[in-house]
Amino acid sequence: MHDHSVHVQCGDCPIRHRAVCARCETDELSKLEQIKYYRSFQAGQTIIWSGDRMEFVGSVVSGIASLTQTMEDGRRQMVGLLLPSDFVGRPGRPTAAFDVTATTDLVMCCFRKKPFEEMMSTTPHIAQRLLEMMLDELDAAREWMLLLGRKTAREKIASLISIIARRDAALHLRTKTGALAVDLPLTREEMADYLGLTLETVSRQISALKKDGVISLEGNRHVRIPDMDRLMEEAGDDSDGGMLV
Repeated sequence: MHDHSVHVQCGDCPIRHRAVCARCETDELSKLEQIKYYRSFQAGQTIIWSGDRMEFVGSVVSGIASLTQTMEDGRRQMVGLLLPSDFVGRPGRPTAAFDVTATTDLVMCCFRKKPFEEMMSTTPHIAQRLLEMMLDELDAAREWMLLLGRKTAREKIASLISIIARRDAALHLRTKTGALAVDLPLTREEMADYLGLTLETVSRQISALKKDGVISLEGNRHVRIPDMDRLMEEAGDDSDGGMLV
């Protein structure tokens, strides 16, 4: 663990309105404070190995992590991304189901697992919010399956950009339609790795989306999206019925 100290007050927390504590009252937050601590991880560092005993649960405060599964022959499959406010760990389950690795430098708000499980049984606000988050995660997993499966390379790139842009908009309480701008937290190499594409294909498809006016770029990371509905169409998603993570 990268051990420089991290201090975030609940009132100043950037994920407060989307985290597991979003509905907690002042007295409930005080109880959570007693079992809470922060951990920071460097890009590339493993947060949890699959099968490890989980001593904590918590939320990503800043940064991005990847969920991966290693097969018997050593091949690794990326099965999802954890973005700010996403929850890590499962109350009631002793071990981790996936490897969790910091893709970027990352900060987590952690709760000691056993006290958190006890609080769940006495604090409906936490149990209700966690259920909502698990259902959102199920929708995200289904969207990820579609992204990695039947979509074309162009649709995959558009989908990944739209997932990150919509989550960023939700985190900052902005509308998820119309024009949006977002800083992509992933390099093109990481996008290629996660999507099962070559680096050349990723670069070519990003250039094509830019040429067609679907996105514009400032540097390599800052993406402007003139019309979110257009991007969703390019992603192969129904903008009226598609999942908004």
